[in-house]
Amino acid sequence: MSAIINPDENNYRDTITTVEKDGSRKWIFAKKPKGWFYNARTITSIFYLLVFFGLPFLQYEGEPLFMLNVVERKFIIFGLHFGVQDLIVFGLAMLTFVVFVVLFTVVFGRLFCGWACPQTIFMEMVFRKIEYWIDGDAQQQRNLRNSAWTTLKIRKRLLKHFLFFLVSFAISNTFLAYIIGMPALKKIITEPITVHILGFFAIVIFTFVFYAVYAFFREQICIVACPYGRLQGVMLDKKSILVAYDYVRGEPRGKMSKEKLESTPPKALHEDGSNCTGKCDNCTKIHEPVLVAEPAVKEMGDCIDCKACVLVCPTGIDIRNGTQLECINCTACIDACDDIMVKIHKPKGLIRYTSEDMIVNKKKAGITPRIIAYSAVLLILIGILSFTFMSHSLLDASILRTPGQFYQEHPDGTISNLYNFKVANKRNKPMEIHFVLRNANGKIELIGHEKIEVPVGGEKQGQLFIRIPLRSIHEKKSSLEVDIFDGNELITTSKTTFMAPVN
Repeated sequence: MSAIINPDENNYRDTITTVEKDGSRKWIFAKKPKGWFYNARTITSIFYLLVFFGLPFLQYEGEPLFMLNVVERKFIIFGLHFGVQDLIVFGLAMLTFVVFVVLFTVVFGRLFCGWACPQTIFMEMVFRKIEYWIDGDAQQQRNLRNSAWTTLKIRKRLLKHFLFFLVSFAISNTFLAYIIGMPALKKIITEPITVHILGFFAIVIFTFVFYAVYAFFREQICIVACPYGRLQGVMLDKKSILVAYDYVRGEPRGKMSKEKLESTPPKALHEDGSNCTGKCDNCTKIHEPVLVAEPAVKEMGDCIDCKACVLVCPTGIDIRNGTQLECINCTACIDACDDIMVKIHKPKGLIRYTSEDMIVNKKKAGITPRIIAYSAVLLILIGILSFTFMSHSLLDASILRTPGQFYQEHPDGTISNLYNFKVANKRNKPMEIHFVLRNANGKIELIGHEKIEVPVGGEKQGQLFIRIPLRSIHEKKSSLEVDIFDGNELITTSKTTFMAPVN
């Protein structure tokens, strides 16, 4: 999307907003936003933080409800156990996620970055709020940074960074709980350090990493480290919905003094642009009239170049220059611009969720066939992934005929085949496995086992014979179904083949 009016300003694409001309770091002092979108994001963030910090405490039948233990290759997702034998499921999940991200971005832009990304939520809704509380708003922060080291400045710096470190410590412990589980984390915290030296160092390292990111690296994660922002250029098109400046309505920009504003009282208009008398049917039956200020100069656009949108931007960009890789669609500029539009008696939405196509063709944002089609694909992908997880077996088992082994005939008139079996326990409790033939009159004989006990997350393998009377066999190669029980509970059924002489 291009909203550049003055070609001389096009040099903004040659640099990033957080780097000075001499190459040094430019510190961003974002003004505290306020408005409907900021309030909505705050509510969303509270829910997100409750889930993030609360989920590791939830257990199901003595096991964590959610755990991704990469070290021990043990994964629990909402009570379902997954192991290395389920790599195909994770591959499908990853493929679905990538396609979901691409399609979601094509339709809705970087909505995820502004509303659901952990980096944005913790930076803007936790650490930035602490900074506003201690250091004040943007100008106060700037003044404090440039001031001499006084007792007040030292006290504020110590308090802010202490709280930053404390929150980073909480995030670190929670992050580790997702990997090793809350019971294991409690042991690291309560037992001597020498007993859990690796766990202790993991907490310390994670804490310092999170502290460095949110206290110093900050928005650079989104600009420099995150590949998503750089990939958006190939994902977005003129129909993608994103936070954008309506340059058709806003340009050319011009300053509006208080005298000009007071000398041009607002007039009431209908949506079609006609004047409102206050007594017409449109006002009572269709909509309320819109107050619009008459500009002092007719050629002047609605943008009064107040730079309110720039002052609140957490990455320091000017949204009026168009879509930029630094923009995370946090909507702070929408709230700031809407506040100014209300004050100068002009309609809101000069900066809004829209697309290049809607701006140029003056269309209103709405549900288009393209949004419906892409959203349907996204729902199908989510449905496939959900079905994959819901149909996940609690026991991964295979019973296969031993390669190179022929059938054996016995004096009692039975035929036996040798099989290899392998079972993996994905439940959160130990299993005692036994096999039962479903569709044949025969018996199963374990080799070297009286019973098969499989621990949580473990697996067992071995061999067994299946013996079937010759009179019951009518084909040289027949299909067998073997039910696998945990005690009296049927867990799954495995299919195999049985070889025998033609009767």
